[in-house]
Amino acid sequence: MKTRYTFGGDEHIFVEMDEEMSLDAFFKGLSMTKAVKEAGIDGVTEICPANASMQIKFDPDRISPADMMAELKSLESATESAEKRLDTRIIEIPVYYQDPWTQETLMRFRERHQDPNGTDLDYAARINGYDTVDAFITAHHSSPWFVSMVGFVAGLPFLYQLVDRKRQIEVPKYLRPRTDTPKQTVGYGGCFSCIYSVRGAGGYQMFGITPMTIYDPTQTTSYLKDFMVFFNPGDIVKWKPIDRAEYDDTLAAVENNTYRPKIRNVEFDLEKFNADIDGYNAKLMEALHGN
Repeated sequence: MKTRYTFGGDEHIFVEMDEEMSLDAFFKGLSMTKAVKEAGIDGVTEICPANASMQIKFDPDRISPADMMAELKSLESATESAEKRLDTRIIEIPVYYQDPWTQETLMRFRERHQDPNGTDLDYAARINGYDTVDAFITAHHSSPWFVSMVGFVAGLPFLYQLVDRKRQIEVPKYLRPRTDTPKQTVGYGGCFSCIYSVRGAGGYQMFGITPMTIYDPTQTTSYLKDFMVFFNPGDIVKWKPIDRAEYDDTLAAVENNTYRPKIRNVEFDLEKFNADIDGYNAKLMEALHGN
């Protein structure tokens, strides 16, 4: 990976770990973000990590852009040998695929789509080589996903599929964005799945919806009382397909503050994962469903 450093005016430096998204690039960005925080560089005001990059905001009256750049480059070499392990969570997220609400929405915006004659799932299945939508949905929910970034809008997670690259799903965004997306839509764009934390505009393909609230600025949801945003970078997600009856029951439990997401603490080791991806994923599933 070749890191690229770019000035953003007088107050920002953008650091791109790699042009391609990968877990190696994510872990390098995580290490550099942590190093900048621990270094306590005078003048740094914000550190914003992303999927395979980060951006630093600094006060040019306290540190010059050239000196800030030199500080960052010196930290990069110190993070090259950092361990690629992370204490994190694995979380089961229920998904109602082909739900009526995203289906109604996507049909209102077919003129903005690559395939106006089908649905988003029809299109995604076809371009990824699946014979049926059901087979594509199985591919989407059968493997775990890694939260590589939280943002775009408050609380929205970007999720990267934990399979070898040749099996990863890829779907382009709409040709033109929609002006509407239901809250908690499970979407897809490029190599990332996501959950829309709030209702609003969007361009990702729409596959389904989760009844589980992931962003609550009032912090009244039972599992969001400590912090309004549910996801953290490094979280691991396993989608659980559900039907309409289970969707309604889960939504009622969320609204009644009796719902408890299934969460287990795990360690993610990138070297062990790369050595045996399917075997490592099986162990993650054992950790999620074990006692």
